[in-house]
Amino acid sequence: MEAYLMQFLDLILHLDKYLPAIMSAYGHFIYAILFFVVFCETGLVVTPFLPGDSLLFACGALAAAAPEGIDIAIVIPVFLTAAILGDACNYFIGEKFGTALLNAEHSLIKKEHIKKASDFYAKHSNKTIFLCRFVPIMRTFAPFVAGIGKMKYLTFAKYNVLGGLTWVILFVGAGYFFGNIPAIKNNFTIVVMGIVFVSILPMVIEIIRGRK
Repeated sequence: MEAYLMQFLDLILHLDKYLPAIMSAYGHFIYAILFFVVFCETGLVVTPFLPGDSLLFACGALAAAAPEGIDIAIVIPVFLTAAILGDACNYFIGEKFGTALLNAEHSLIKKEHIKKASDFYAKHSNKTIFLCRFVPIMRTFAPFVAGIGKMKYLTFAKYNVLGGLTWVILFVGAGYFFGNIPAIKNNFTIVVMGIVFVSILPMVIEIIRGRK
């Protein structure tokens, strides 16, 4: 049982590497799997470890290489819907149950992540929802903290949609246009690290501007 659980976790955490095999085995059911992973990564405060940026990039690259397997015209709306609904779900969880979950005796939520998100809100207010969309880990906790802080939902929704749209188009588009260049294809791990670095630049710029 433990071996099967470890295999399942490895599959989920490294879904971007297993996508070609999954496409072959499950066909169009792949879109439901992709929706589920991105929804959980953005929508459940206990699953910030799931792949986000790298998964979007990998799907964009596969859509360019094998459009019969992943259709770019389908995968972008799937990711966009999952990202927006996920953040909305996370917001409502924070609003309704956030305090109780944080104060639970055996809470699964790391307090340091909540503190980082709260500190960022204190400096950048509502723009945090947009900026944190591009930062792994913080992407999961920002809407949860917004819910706890009772941010007006219409304000949250505006930044949620704008951030989700920018995030999905940026990373899927980057994978589609650059993912099959040999130098990138043969150094995918390094490229993903670069993607993470670039993704945090908006937040870094805002911090610098805020200090000035």
